[in-house]
Amino acid sequence: MARVTVEDAVDAIGNRFDLIMVAAKRARQLATGGKEAMVDWDNDKPTVVALREIEEKLVTKENIDKLGAPPVEEVLDVEISEDFIV
Repeated sequence: MARVTVEDAVDAIGNRFDLIMVAAKRARQLATGGKEAMVDWDNDKPTVVALREIEEKLVTKENIDKLGAPPVEEVLDVEISEDFIV
C-alpha cells in the first residue's frame, strides 16, 4: 500500500480547504456512485483512493463535477417519468 502525503495532494489542488472538499466529493463518488477509480485500489478505502487520484492530478477542482455526472439519458428518463406520475 502506497503512502499518501497530504502535502503532495495540497500542492496538486492549491489549498487544504479545496483539498478536503474535492477529496470528500470524489470519495463519495467512488463509494456510492459506482464510479471507477482511475488508480489501482490496492485494497484501500475510497478516501485514500481519492487522495491518490488528486495527488496524481487525475482529479481536480475543474473536473470533479464531470466525473460524477450521470449520463444525459439517465437524467432525461428520470425527468420524463416524474412528469407522468402526476
